[in-house]
Amino acid sequence: MSGRMWIDDFKLDQGVILVKKTGARIVPDLALLHSVFTWFCFYFFVQNWRTWRLITGHKRPTIAFFPDKPRPWYFIWSVMHVSGAKLVEDVSAADIVMQFDDSTETGHGAPEVKAGARPINFGCNDISKSHVAAAFGRASGYSLAVDPLTFRGRMVEKAEANAAHDGRVIEGPLAAALPGKAYQRLIDNEIAGGLVEDLRCCLVGGTPIVVFRKRRPLERRFLNENVEVLLDEPRNCYSPDEIRVIERFAAEIGLDWGGVDVLRDRSTGRIYIVDANKTDMGPPVALKLGSKLRATRRMARAFAETFAPKKR
Repeated sequence: MSGRMWIDDFKLDQGVILVKKTGARIVPDLALLHSVFTWFCFYFFVQNWRTWRLITGHKRPTIAFFPDKPRPWYFIWSVMHVSGAKLVEDVSAADIVMQFDDSTETGHGAPEVKAGARPINFGCNDISKSHVAAAFGRASGYSLAVDPLTFRGRMVEKAEANAAHDGRVIEGPLAAALPGKAYQRLIDNEIAGGLVEDLRCCLVGGTPIVVFRKRRPLERRFLNENVEVLLDEPRNCYSPDEIRVIERFAAEIGLDWGGVDVLRDRSTGRIYIVDANKTDMGPPVALKLGSKLRATRRMARAFAETFAPKKR
């Protein structure tokens, strides 16, 4: 992927745009055009930041990616440029080396790096829904996963694969579980106005840095189509104990950099981590431009301080 044009990451398939790496399907409609336009506005500002970093020529860390390079719509792309990191091709010469692969499961061994280099996410090789649920159970002490053959009541069935967005609410118990599917308890994260709220938490060094409050209609709860996104801080969204749960979860799955989707159940008050992504895109399209820029600056500052403190 690293040497190809952006357009090569996609192909038309039966009237929709197929993301080759993950299998995600995107409908080409007016909403997509609006999303693309909004993203380009953000991209323009990031490019200006990138140009300024090149002009100032300040001391900065070098970063390489393996086996793929991130495209500009991935959060790490904007963060690395705002932080002043310099992208290099040679993995063995970089100060920071990040595993970058959209696949749900990966089997890459860590490449040879120079002494003192910081490897990122090479311990995160499985972000399947079942693996995420098991890791969350160990981190929190309570369970997200259910046995669909014995669980009575409403539950969620979703694909194990990354970025499928195919969740559906079903009634248990089932006569048989479907292959390639994970089964979880239904989290009641409804808020006022007939919306549900996901607390998307972005991590650097396995620690929460920013939170995106992502809101969408209840009937479209499993789709990535937000009607409102607000930027917030972890301390406003989680208690200190809950932040430690998130950090333990990140350590369980080896997530040094990435995002986790956290839902708060309104009946119990408990948080549940339902998804993890080591190659998260962002900031969300529905977030206001000023908040996008603030979130990127916060992440860039944390990135530099965590992974290359001697270069600042």
